[in-house]
Amino acid sequence: MDTATRFSEQQLFFATGRRHGQGVDAIDGLALRPALLARYNDLTRLRYDFPLVLVDSGPAAGEVRSLVSIVNEMLGEVAPRGLPGERLRKHVLRLEREIRVLAGNGVLGRFAELWSQAAARLAAPGDPSAESVLVHLGGKLKLDGEIVDCDQAMPVRVMAHLWQVAQERKARAFRATAERLIVKLADILRAAFIHSEAGQRPESLRSSLGGADRSAFDFTVMSRLVGRNMPKDELPAPRRRRIEWALGVLKTQPFHPDPRGAEGAGPEAFEFRFDHCAAAGAAFRARLPKLAEVVRAIAIAELEVDGRYDEAKDDPFFEHFDAGALSADDIALFPDYLVCIPPGRNDAPENAPLMEMLSSGLPVKVLVEATDLLEEASVGSGHFAFGVRSTRLANTATGLGGVFVVQTTSSNLLALRDPLARAFAHRGAALFSVYAGAGAPDGLPLYLAAAAAMESRAFPAFTYDPYAGDNQAARFSLADNPQPEADWPIAPLEFADENMQRVIEEAPFTVADFVLCDTRYAAHFARVPRERWSAAQLPADEWLARDPAQVGEAVPYVLAVDADDVLHRVLVDNRLMQIVARTRTFWHRLQEQGGIHNSHAEILVARERAKWDQAKTQELDALRTATGATPAAAPAPGDAAAVTAQATPAPTADAGAPLRDPDQAWIETARCPSCNECQLINDRMFKYNDNKQAYIADIAAGTYRQLVEAAEVCQVAIIHPGKPRDPNEPGLAELLSRAEPFR
Repeated sequence: MDTATRFSEQQLFFATGRRHGQGVDAIDGLALRPALLARYNDLTRLRYDFPLVLVDSGPAAGEVRSLVSIVNEMLGEVAPRGLPGERLRKHVLRLEREIRVLAGNGVLGRFAELWSQAAARLAAPGDPSAESVLVHLGGKLKLDGEIVDCDQAMPVRVMAHLWQVAQERKARAFRATAERLIVKLADILRAAFIHSEAGQRPESLRSSLGGADRSAFDFTVMSRLVGRNMPKDELPAPRRRRIEWALGVLKTQPFHPDPRGAEGAGPEAFEFRFDHCAAAGAAFRARLPKLAEVVRAIAIAELEVDGRYDEAKDDPFFEHFDAGALSADDIALFPDYLVCIPPGRNDAPENAPLMEMLSSGLPVKVLVEATDLLEEASVGSGHFAFGVRSTRLANTATGLGGVFVVQTTSSNLLALRDPLARAFAHRGAALFSVYAGAGAPDGLPLYLAAAAAMESRAFPAFTYDPYAGDNQAARFSLADNPQPEADWPIAPLEFADENMQRVIEEAPFTVADFVLCDTRYAAHFARVPRERWSAAQLPADEWLARDPAQVGEAVPYVLAVDADDVLHRVLVDNRLMQIVARTRTFWHRLQEQGGIHNSHAEILVARERAKWDQAKTQELDALRTATGATPAAAPAPGDAAAVTAQATPAPTADAGAPLRDPDQAWIETARCPSCNECQLINDRMFKYNDNKQAYIADIAAGTYRQLVEAAEVCQVAIIHPGKPRDPNEPGLAELLSRAEPFR
């Protein structure tokens, strides 16, 4: 079979997704994974973020710590520097790996328990000291908590831990206020009783006096002496009723019950964790009257304790105080509602109120776990019940106003622990959109699947804090994404070629690479045998960067490795490449929100630069006129970089000023705003100089159409396409007409 026939089969697969003939093999069962992940075969041998410890005891209680950070901290305290501490460090690092192996095999529990299990597993007949040393160190641990690995259950456990920490902090503050008021109100009632007729009765006097001297007193006589002219009740009846009512409400409120109370003695505490939005919303609305009652009791108690209650003024106010009178400060005193929507239930009818809950400012924190990141073509597919795709939900929520938004993957939760803590301390609504990996083939851990989603821009990480500042730069952050200024992260790929020679290439990690991790989408790929590799196969990122009209018969591919680490080229079909292109477009929008390649800023800079250039030109012209000097025929600053292989010396006008040949392509490099639009069309024809300003590097690397299109998209109209080099290029008549305004 000749090369043309082979290549037509590859084009057929790209266009239709159908494998016909040889050279386009199915990848099912090959256990392929992106080539850049080849080095991560065994995560237990790597020191990385997982497993985590949800610390609930010790000085660090409430924190989320990595096993690595805890071990490093311990070694810094107990292992001497240099050779004397090397043996101890080896023992502890072996134990760390053993804990990681246990967690990876699903053995979870308390950190101290897994430490003991791992120490026992490391015991060796030839070195019995290892276990005893490690057990001894385990007894010196300053913290403890639940161990969690990067699995499907981990996001809920981490969110619940951080939520619980925030609620306990809020509960302590509330109970401090409530207990102070309860004591003060009880003191008022006690003092009134002592000064009342009932408080001066013999039995009351006897109970107020303790000790062995009680029998020396005649309390009947004492009662007659001190009880003369005592009122029946020192407190007016309305005030007594108010104080007793407020005292009863504060003692029996079910929002922050006293944990020291006997079980069953107090009111049943309200539950604030739910697994769907409808239940959380219904509970909040049902509890509003009780919440208003507690706020009213606190306000009345404060006035009574300070002696500032004015019945004429305050009675009418509190008589009409209900849920409608509650302020944001009032609601912030009480627990937030945590909603952890189970994976796969995002499209359930009970979760339809999500966007309404967020926009209305309810004190709700919602965890939404995305499980499928591809946008399918069929109408309605891939949507949540709240009408937004999983990859767009968080970005949509940033426009609701007042909602704290965090989007990330499960692999990145530890890195975002500080923004997560701020989100749970946020007084309004918060949304956490997390991708925890799904459909990964055997041998690819969920940690890698989740990390690949963020790396490939399929599920970028960002945070939006609505009250972090008065501008978007302060509120929105893309800081945790790798190489946020680039379309795709670039990393070195090292491999041996067919001659067993070492090769190092710069390889991008695109959405196509990420999708290759998911066996559900194997139909979008086809493996090409090495003997059928050709120059007509382009890396997916390079194929996407080219002008669609100039791609011709080229087909895109990604590099993959199999279980034996053999390198393969895997073709990507057109349907998946469309998704890759849409993902790149969405990433560009996020970049603008994060202040990267901001078009508004770049246009403004270009305008100011053009004004500056114009002013300088006018100054030079005025100077020449005043001195009568004739300027030398030298290129403008930056134009040297714009001279191409086919450029000819510019003719000089009679006045002596240099002119450009309108038939030659060139760029006014000094005015370039660094918008990158031309490089997106052809990054081999257009490049940046040291000042990040564009010039024509190789005019033969592109077409006249690309020159014209670059001129049309240039924000400051500094690209001049000249005349075409190839008189046979298709569509020249139209292109020359379009190029005329830029010559």
